[in-house]
Amino acid sequence: MGIAWELVKRAVLVHMLLLPLLSSNDHKAISVLCFHHSSHNNFPNHFLFGTASSSYQYEGAYLTDGKGLSNWDIFSHIPGKIIDGSNGDIAVDHYHRYLEDIELMDALKVNSYRFSLSWARILPKGRFGAVNMGGIHFYNRLIDALLRKGIQPFVTLTHFDMPQELQDKYGGWLSPQSQEEFAFYAEICFKWFGDRVKYWTTFNEPNLQVSFGYRTGNYPPGRCSKPFGDCIEGDSESEPFIAAHNIILSHASAVDVYRSKYQREQKGRIGIVLPASWYEPISNSTADKMASERAQSFTFNWFLDPIIFGKYPSEMEKILGTILPKFSSTEMIKLNKGLDFLGMNYYTSYYVQDCISSKCEPGTGVTRTEGLYLRSTEKNGVPIGEPTPIGWYSYPQGMEKVITYAKDRYNNIPMFITENGYAEKNNQNSTLEEHVNDVKRMKFLEDHLDALLSAIRKGADVRGYFVWSLLDNFSWIRGYTRRFGLYHVDYSTLKRTQRLSARWYKQFITNQTITKASRPEHERGQENQYRL
Repeated sequence: MGIAWELVKRAVLVHMLLLPLLSSNDHKAISVLCFHHSSHNNFPNHFLFGTASSSYQYEGAYLTDGKGLSNWDIFSHIPGKIIDGSNGDIAVDHYHRYLEDIELMDALKVNSYRFSLSWARILPKGRFGAVNMGGIHFYNRLIDALLRKGIQPFVTLTHFDMPQELQDKYGGWLSPQSQEEFAFYAEICFKWFGDRVKYWTTFNEPNLQVSFGYRTGNYPPGRCSKPFGDCIEGDSESEPFIAAHNIILSHASAVDVYRSKYQREQKGRIGIVLPASWYEPISNSTADKMASERAQSFTFNWFLDPIIFGKYPSEMEKILGTILPKFSSTEMIKLNKGLDFLGMNYYTSYYVQDCISSKCEPGTGVTRTEGLYLRSTEKNGVPIGEPTPIGWYSYPQGMEKVITYAKDRYNNIPMFITENGYAEKNNQNSTLEEHVNDVKRMKFLEDHLDALLSAIRKGADVRGYFVWSLLDNFSWIRGYTRRFGLYHVDYSTLKRTQRLSARWYKQFITNQTITKASRPEHERGQENQYRL
């Protein structure tokens, strides 16, 4: 009787939640949606529930109000670089529609919004040029509008983009000059926005940025060498580690500026965001277990170990030798414990096979400079999880496992899941009704929130969760061929339409007890001049 009653309650909840969005032909979907609902009110009161975005993927307005050209502005206009021939010149026009988008966030009941700043919008020419006040004013308006809705800004300083000027002048992240450039940029941001921004991250997924930009060459600046790619210039065996070294020291420089000049008064926190996949040994052999550890060391720990411990992972030092740059004693001191929190982007997991004791077929990870392991998604023909339309696999247990891994390795540093989401392919023949009935995305989100809650119950200090993404958007070299949004975007009109997953996420958040952000002090008591 108890089980039957529980099923009835779930069915009633699903009907109430989804019926307004379903056509008469889609009522059959309701039976699919009667899946388990997490126990409510188990997330901490101050837990952040939000959505995530990035400046180039969202803003558009690529030469508006004094903005300079970024590396992605240049790269996306090179024929053949973006799979559908598109670019982010307009993207989803968040620059002009941010008030509408904040209304969508408010409707979801989120209490935080993760977004990135466009470096080229604030400092078009780097530290030797003027601050672009048009960019400053835009982000001030965005931050204030968020706070008026009780939504906490969670700000990333750079999400893959930088002024093209710095690439042309120094060679971007290959030059130590980039460290001074980034520290100068970070201080401008702390100065102008830090009185209201309490969560800063320096970089988004820098390990992917340097691997795609300097090993395979399919991200800017498009540098690589064979067999990884066929670029005009570059060295895939060494340049990723040079660029990574400069990014790590740039992070340390920005943290040093924040802690020495701004943190005490502004009372914010600063961290970094890394992709966090789980690497499951494909067998119980010692060799495969060691290979899975190497996979973490050559991806996740590559950046975190220097920032937290002041040195690269021992597995990298042993395999790479002189290829790996060295930190000076001064730099080691500057790096030590250079985080207040860790942001983790989790989407999928992989099996890992050792490539030292036995020869591996070609694939991701097999070379010496990648770590000598073979990454795969199947074991004995069985995929690691439920397949998704873009070739990733839903494996929520992997989220719990990688959180636990980070907890144990890094002394339970405070963590945020800064991205987690489900992509569908952009099928232009699908109807709007088909686009918004995203049952599989709903199931994906619930399963991963269940896994997250399990990790928290086991002691992990996780303080927030951000869905990627609020809106469908420009997806880097995939252009507009993937849709991640809780809201569907019609790319011809830019109209936003709520999906089932948005309604589900709202209901999930409503059943939690969470704290909203405060309005900006300088606007308390004033009428909301930006209200739609």
